[in-house]
Amino acid sequence: MIAVEIAGIKMKTPVMTASGTFGSGPEYADFVDLNKIGAIVVKGTTLAPRDGNKGRRIAETPAGMLNCIGLENPGVDEFVGRILPGLARYDVPVIVNIAGFTVDEFGELAARLNVPGVAGLEVNVSCPNVKEGGIAWGVDCANVAAAVKAVRRNTKLPVITKLSPNVTDIVSVAKAAEDAGSDAVSLINTLVGMTIDIHRWRPELGNVTGGLSGPAVKPVALRMVWQVARAVKCPVIGMGGIMTAGDAVEFLLAGARAVAVGTANFVNPRASVEIAEGIKDYLVERGLRHVSEIVGKVNDNI
Repeated sequence: MIAVEIAGIKMKTPVMTASGTFGSGPEYADFVDLNKIGAIVVKGTTLAPRDGNKGRRIAETPAGMLNCIGLENPGVDEFVGRILPGLARYDVPVIVNIAGFTVDEFGELAARLNVPGVAGLEVNVSCPNVKEGGIAWGVDCANVAAAVKAVRRNTKLPVITKLSPNVTDIVSVAKAAEDAGSDAVSLINTLVGMTIDIHRWRPELGNVTGGLSGPAVKPVALRMVWQVARAVKCPVIGMGGIMTAGDAVEFLLAGARAVAVGTANFVNPRASVEIAEGIKDYLVERGLRHVSEIVGKVNDNI
């Protein structure tokens, strides 16, 4: 009823975990059955290990949070050699989010991750909190296309491109990714935001700005998913402020074929499983046989 296939990746449910909010997966194993998740998208992985940004990295905001983690991770070799084997014990697709700082780095990451246990790659062209030009990739169609092409040349795995909302025309960027060989697109990543300590007269985050996520971004995310789903042929994975099954259903109605849960994981580690169960209940209540029956079915002819 709720099993789906996205770009060749078979998932038990249409609910994935969003990169950067679920670690590498096993960190949550004491709280939720990882085998019941549609797919685990691991945190952003780079060629070399990264310590991330200095100073405060997370700040709570009304209806959401800001983060400027800065892609802290142990690097691709450590991921493949130590972390990935531990994920093999779980019956869940593993999608690796990759972040390069040059076109060649994207290609090399793709090549190094052509290993058993990796179900697909999510190309991170949209991280808003890394100073080394991270945001530039996602706002320029040519850069997005170049990154995707480099990944496509170096892997036979399904390629998903994660899009930035910090653009003037999300549809153009989505089309550029699709034309360059992306098998699916996921959106949205976080919006760029800021918060100031009025007592110290200083930004609260060590990186000054960070990525805004949570319920506050949902209306923006939903609108962008609706726009992109109408414009591309490849599958769309929707995310941004999904906290409940009702939120997820909205994204599916807007045209997403799967969704990813992010900030909700910090509030409720079982969110991805509970949301999937809620989607199933929604279908049963309406006498529907499969989740595909609601994808893109919003009646927007007003």
